[in-house]
Amino acid sequence: MLLTLLAMKKLNLLKYFFILLLAAVMFGFTGEPDNINEALKSGNASDLKQNMNATVELVILEKENVYSNIQAEQILKQFFSLHKPVSFQILHNGGNNNSQYYIGLLKTKTESFRIYYLLKIKDKRTLIYQLRIESDE
Repeated sequence: MLLTLLAMKKLNLLKYFFILLLAAVMFGFTGEPDNINEALKSGNASDLKQNMNATVELVILEKENVYSNIQAEQILKQFFSLHKPVSFQILHNGGNNNSQYYIGLLKTKTESFRIYYLLKIKDKRTLIYQLRIESDE
């Protein structure tokens, strides 16, 4: 009888694990967004734009506003022309079924920047809704 109860608990745990795994796959947050990370690492504003919502909250070195993704692309091109990336790595991430955030470190030849971006799912696409670039000093 005790073995039967243990076996049932084990099956319940497996069932919950598979339900959580299925939910993660259905909602699209199954891993790091490599295309966004690569765009940050290479300083490719055009690739970032492809992953942005139509409007995005952009904060760059204490200048904050909500921009169209076209405007945000131009601002990011200017930033990357002044600060050419050398590397980018994710330090932390979290979220829930509706949104996911990532915090990373962007290193350039002369400075380091803390990057924060917020992703949400819209029309089955994972899009950037907020992007922050702050000095890491």
